[in-house]
Amino acid sequence: MQTGEPLAIRRRMTRAARVLAVLLALAAPAHAQQRTADPIGGERRTVIGTAAARVAPAVVSVNVVRRERTLPRTLFEQFTLPRGFEQLVEGLGTGFLVSSDGLIVTNQHVTSGAEQIVVTLRDGRDFTARLLGEDDRTDIAVLKIDTTGLPVVPVGRAASLQIGDWVVAIGNPYGYLLGNTEPSITAGVVSALGRDILPSGDHSGLYVDMIQTDAAINPGNSGGPLINASGEVVGVNAFILTQSGGNVGLGFAIPIERAMRVALDLRRMGRVRRGWIGVEIAEPQRQTGSWRRQPGVPVRRVAQGGPGDAAALKAGDIIDRVDGQPIRNFLNWEKALLDLNVGDTLRLTVRRGDGAQDLAIVATELPTLTAERVIVRDLALVTVTPAIQAERHLASARGALVVSAGPEAQRTLGVAPGDVILQVNNFPINSAEQVNQVLSYLRGRGGARIFFERGGQIGYADVWAVR
Repeated sequence: MQTGEPLAIRRRMTRAARVLAVLLALAAPAHAQQRTADPIGGERRTVIGTAAARVAPAVVSVNVVRRERTLPRTLFEQFTLPRGFEQLVEGLGTGFLVSSDGLIVTNQHVTSGAEQIVVTLRDGRDFTARLLGEDDRTDIAVLKIDTTGLPVVPVGRAASLQIGDWVVAIGNPYGYLLGNTEPSITAGVVSALGRDILPSGDHSGLYVDMIQTDAAINPGNSGGPLINASGEVVGVNAFILTQSGGNVGLGFAIPIERAMRVALDLRRMGRVRRGWIGVEIAEPQRQTGSWRRQPGVPVRRVAQGGPGDAAALKAGDIIDRVDGQPIRNFLNWEKALLDLNVGDTLRLTVRRGDGAQDLAIVATELPTLTAERVIVRDLALVTVTPAIQAERHLASARGALVVSAGPEAQRTLGVAPGDVILQVNNFPINSAEQVNQVLSYLRGRGGARIFFERGGQIGYADVWAVR
């Protein structure tokens, strides 16, 4: 203490020091207690962090193993690889729990062709999953694991979203490179709503009314939830548009209302029950971009005896409106059919010649579901009819359609669901029963070559020994 310092000043400094010491003493225990209870600090938790915390415990990794036939790529491999050589390929996706007893929603392209599916929970536990059903039209699949007491995602409404809303994508990108099972989150905004995406070879599903977001979606994110700022699932992350292979801010998610409706059907029946009208429209001219602005869609074919035929719709008609909504391209038309149920009435306005007509078509059950099935090993086959040809948009007017195929049939015969078996060796196939007859005749007589239609193209598979 300096002897020349006034007493009043010394008293004020001493009093200030005591006040500061008391404040520090009071603050320190509270601060230490807060760090112990919440390392992040409650005051630092963002809206995005809070939303992600609600959903992340119910997000799972979906690990699949599928068998793929390897074709020789070089002259050396042509001589070294045996014919029909197959290898096991691993894949990874994401899913989310919608019931506490282990019901999981994911993408169909994640589970397609899987021989084995293992689900990993956030806590690191692994479960073998059963595939309850998958729908390639909407790219939704439903899995089931046998356990209870699991966390469940809160489900919101995609219909309540607005452009510019914050959204969060949760998933397991490149999860096989990571040493833990904690899902990753990426944040962005709703870039657009109601997007209809032109199908491509990589994405065979029908992607209409999609949610577009700039939240990063990378390999492994497929099937994971897109959530809103309240921590509610509003979509199922499906794919990105990119030329580089990485995220460029063009991600798309399936609206949760559609995903849950499809999942409910898959859980109850193993399939989606949709209405059928027996109408096929002409293929658009995709190379010019004019398909987006064409006035209506032209009818290419009407299945004989189908609902469209009963309503007097004819090939060559131009469909201008469906239920009062204008149809400007084929995606508008597909959107109108996607959620059509058996018994629903579709009201069309069509142009025929110089006039316009209003028609009403009542949707019926799909022909493949009412057709008589023939079981050959673990194949389910139906005979191709004009109605089935129209339903599946097949190039072939005859043959046996593969409705379902077990892993053994896919491995030994080389066919998959959706294929049309056209010929076995020199025996043409005109009905499902003929497949059974021909394979029975060839049993023990050596190999066979099976010709089939797949995706509008003709292919074949060699069977070295028919058993």
